[in-house]
Amino acid sequence: MVDPISLATVSAALSAAALSMGNEAGRRAWESVGALARRVVGRGVVPPEDPAGREELARRLVASAEADPEYARLLRGWLHSGPRLHPVTARPRRLPPSVRHFTDRRDLLRALTREASRRADGRPRVALLHGPEGIGRSALAFQWGHQEATRFPDGQLYADLGGAAGTGGARDAATVARLLLEQLGVGRAEIPPGARDREERFRELTADRRLLVVLDDACSAGQVEPLVSPHPGVFTIVTAGQRLAGLDTLALPVGPLSDGDARRLLTALTGKREMAACRAALPGVLERCAGSPLALRQAADRLPHLAGAGTHATRRAHPGGRRPAPSPGRLGPDGADPLTAAVEAAYADLGPLTARVFRRNALWPWPAIGPAVTAHVCGIEEAQAADALAELAARRLIETVGGGRYGYRPAHRAFAERAAAAEEGVAGSAAALAATIRWYLEFAVRADRAALSGRWTLGPLYRELDEGPYRAPGDALAALCEERPNLVQAVRAAERSGDLESVRQLCEALWALQLKAGETDELLPALRLGVRAAERLHPGSEVLGRARTQLGMACLELGRRPEAAAEFRAAEEAEREAGHARGRATALECLGLLELRHWQHNAAYELFERADEVLARIGPDERGAADVPRARALLRRHKGRALRGMGRRPEAVDRLTQALSFFREIGEAYNTARTLTDLAEVRLDQGEHTAALPLIDEALALLTEEKAAHHLAHLRRLREVALESPTAG
Repeated sequence: MVDPISLATVSAALSAAALSMGNEAGRRAWESVGALARRVVGRGVVPPEDPAGREELARRLVASAEADPEYARLLRGWLHSGPRLHPVTARPRRLPPSVRHFTDRRDLLRALTREASRRADGRPRVALLHGPEGIGRSALAFQWGHQEATRFPDGQLYADLGGAAGTGGARDAATVARLLLEQLGVGRAEIPPGARDREERFRELTADRRLLVVLDDACSAGQVEPLVSPHPGVFTIVTAGQRLAGLDTLALPVGPLSDGDARRLLTALTGKREMAACRAALPGVLERCAGSPLALRQAADRLPHLAGAGTHATRRAHPGGRRPAPSPGRLGPDGADPLTAAVEAAYADLGPLTARVFRRNALWPWPAIGPAVTAHVCGIEEAQAADALAELAARRLIETVGGGRYGYRPAHRAFAERAAAAEEGVAGSAAALAATIRWYLEFAVRADRAALSGRWTLGPLYRELDEGPYRAPGDALAALCEERPNLVQAVRAAERSGDLESVRQLCEALWALQLKAGETDELLPALRLGVRAAERLHPGSEVLGRARTQLGMACLELGRRPEAAAEFRAAEEAEREAGHARGRATALECLGLLELRHWQHNAAYELFERADEVLARIGPDERGAADVPRARALLRRHKGRALRGMGRRPEAVDRLTQALSFFREIGEAYNTARTLTDLAEVRLDQGEHTAALPLIDEALALLTEEKAAHHLAHLRRLREVALESPTAG
């Protein structure tokens, strides 16, 4: 006898599906339960948006299962195939290492300990370390965290909020919440798409845990507040360049080291013999460093030179007698910013080629600079670029970020940017930045075309560039994923430079990342810029329609239904105005997908039919004719999904089989695998587990080769279900 289906089981499954809507498994499960709900109500229903609504739906589903054995079988099958929120047991240790020769800060360390230890009174335990760049606020947080590691047996979380990057590079709370959930052990398949759901999930998972959370380099209270756990076992340390207005926290200003501590740090870094040798230069060094630990560490590397050549020997001549002006900020006793003085002194020792690399890579806050783009922008060989970057890292002018790549501290980048303006002029700097943007654009187009070869494109570079170095679509997708932060910044840089055509072409080259890698929330700001650029350059055109469709798809994936619907309708209007039937059909197709996601299967089917009618009217010699067969095959696949939701399974199998034959014939692995997945789900609905298994295995093989990790978790779960008995409880 099969055990009855409990209300708690169904409620938990509905919650899991709702919270997993940011991934393939969650979306599929959500669409499937919509079909089950339709059987109960007799028509399309509105998906519940909150726990109370999900509880009510669960009651109706369970009641129907108790009254109808066939419905109970279907519900049981959905429970087996749907997503599950796995227990989170990870004890992450993500805190970066503390610096060697950490000096002083005893009072601040004690203040952090007091805040972490104070009696629980309902207020979150949170401290803000604020002070100028290079003063050691992050190092202080790391030092305390490592000293007190045993206080937090459940782990230490860390996130760089990017507040100092400028130009829109700061991460929003939703993105940081995703990073923290991943550190806690939540798989990407179980991270909700919406900001509020992510924040609630984070608070839920931090309850009854003893955790340290370090939020580094914040720029506003709004960025931090959603990430502060209220639970007494969680201590949050925030670092920022200044006090954050509106943030209820213990604010601890981090000031300069005393002269005695500065001397102790230099001695620890260089040794007593070196300190004795440069005794005459030491007062000037201390004065210029003004108690800044970072400036002192940079100065320590140059003490041997100071001992032999005097304190002014390293002033480098600049063209026309110009030197980069010091940046505003905390000033030393001589009126100069201590970090600026330290960077200027180190820069003066560079050879011409390395100095050029330092300047030209600093014209935008790129997250990770590598040898290939450096060689292109600086007009040198890639091996020379790698050597120059390694030298800059050795001189502490840039920092390693992993994978043979490097990044700038904000003060170092600001100095290098001013040096570029002084030595290369405004025009030369603009040309170097344009060359960097162009490199990322050409890289993205080649990789996107290789990763998603079947789609239609509008950017001219898709026709002009060679095939690129990619042996397989998965290799191209992996390359895009690695460069994703830089590509988003390239969009911002092009927009700031007024290069709107590059903005829109870069956005078009993000399609593979968006569709196959699930990188939607990070891409959303760039896609908004793409629509703005298309509005200004190509109003009422297929270019604008395409940009709006792409943005609408991103909003759809993030659960922003009203915005997605508005973008798709605006896309259809732009495509209609341009007379571009192919694009108009795509916009209608996307509106259908939106309705499918929200359980309106009849409305979805009607939109797919309308899109098919538009495509059928495209003559053999008209624009977009070459894309029509593939587009109609995609619509047959979507119609099959809608028919499945309407309970018309034989018709669904017929449409899906037609689509599968087409994709197999043209050798398009990605959509072949997606259609196989659809067919497998219909077979599982019918209890035909043996028939579903080979479909799943073929899809798994194809998508594994494509490296489409976004979809593989769902297929693996379907395979588990296919191997089980249909009535297994």
